Amino acid sequence: MQKEQISVFDMFKIGIGPSSSHTLGPWRAAQQFVQLLKNSEVLTQVVQVKILLYGSLAKTGKGHGTDIAVLLGLSGDDPVTFDVDQIEPKIENIRQSRQLNLGGKRSIPFLYEDDLLFLMGSSLPFHPNAVTFQAFLEDGKAVSETYYSIGGGFVVNDNGTSSAAKPEVDLPFPIETANDLLHWCLKTGLKISDIVMENELAWRSEEATKAGVLQIFDVMKACLYRGCHTSGFLPGGLNVARRAARTNKRLLGDAVYHDYESWTSAIKQKSNSFTYILDWVSCFALAVNEENASFGRVVTAPTNGAAGVIPAVLQYLLIFCDKNSIDQTIRFLLTASEIGSIFKKGSTISAAMGGCQAEIGVSSAMAAAALTECLGGSQRQVLMAAEIAMEHHLGMTCDPIGGLVQVPCIERNTMGAIKAITASQLALQSNPDNARVSLDAVVKTMWETAQDMNSKYKETADGGLAIQIPISMPEC
Repeated sequence: MQKEQISVFDMFKIGIGPSSSHTLGPWRAAQQFVQLLKNSEVLTQVVQVKILLYGSLAKTGKGHGTDIAVLLGLSGDDPVTFDVDQIEPKIENIRQSRQLNLGGKRSIPFLYEDDLLFLMGSSLPFHPNAVTFQAFLEDGKAVSETYYSIGGGFVVNDNGTSSAAKPEVDLPFPIETANDLLHWCLKTGLKISDIVMENELAWRSEEATKAGVLQIFDVMKACLYRGCHTSGFLPGGLNVARRAARTNKRLLGDAVYHDYESWTSAIKQKSNSFTYILDWVSCFALAVNEENASFGRVVTAPTNGAAGVIPAVLQYLLIFCDKNSIDQTIRFLLTASEIGSIFKKGSTISAAMGGCQAEIGVSSAMAAAALTECLGGSQRQVLMAAEIAMEHHLGMTCDPIGGLVQVPCIERNTMGAIKAITASQLALQSNPDNARVSLDAVVKTMWETAQDMNSKYKETADGGLAIQIPISMPEC
């Protein structure tokens, strides 16, 4: 696999749901195409644009909002800042007016049914998540570019490179594998989070890194709070009822609070029983992924479909483990990001490539490792926790009903969070000398499993639960 330098801000990206690979990635690809037109000085000469969606993007694109994402990206909107409440009216305006304001600067005719094509029977060899943008110019010429959304919001072109890639730097601790990470930890005596911070300094100052990580946490907090206080049904036609708000109300009763801080304080004061904590971890995970399924603002962790696991386990740490500090939050997210990058480098974080083991499995491993470091585990116990968590997600398929990131995706986040906590506890009570499976071995096994997995279980809605549950929805 190609070596790459991955920052904490590559693994944790602020975006809009419901899918990092099917929504955020295509959105970024559309932005890159607009930038290509600007750089080529032909944006104002474009008279028509066509969008061709292939493979998994075609088969589950409508359920994942791929069509919405590419239109907003082509319009010049950014997923980090765009008002999520304006998504539906803006897309409806494009449909009704039959006009697309390309890059916010060039209004062109656009017919949704003719210019945005879901090529269900076609797939490109490099990756199942492929999109081609074609821009036709006034002089009869055309500009075309194909992009691949390879998971977690990462996007590459036909050459396997990204126009949004960071400049290469000299990292003090280059890491490709878990063994590399352990080598540096043992050589320096540093914690994993300290190793990550030293590498981040190659891109920016420590103050900037900490500020950016806390901004990531702020988005997670806002998502959690909103998800736990929003009721109703999820969009898409499955009529799935939101459960986090109902659970929040049942657990807190008449407790009085007015913001995130007073809310979490009320949670902590109520009880510390096993079932109470278990209910809250599940509630946190549900809240994030219900927001994700509703086109809310979330953080890829490492993907949108698995966005609830890490916030849920982090909340468990901060509320129920008496570890509520800025330092612990930063260490948690830095450690988690490094474990995620090891999986991305050695395997995949794309469900279209590896099934749900690549999303929930990786997020659970990331959370288990981060929790273990923050609870005082050694570097080897941290890696052991990640291995345990992934070992018990191997082979998990991705079979979303109706192509929506709802069933079974939302509940899987609760399971991934609980497995992460269990894996951490096992590792903390174990001697890594007795471990029979290394993290690198499980990463390799996951990749081999991904390659062997039938394509109908890789986010295509062609197998598993997706074809067992009867639904009255248009094909997507």
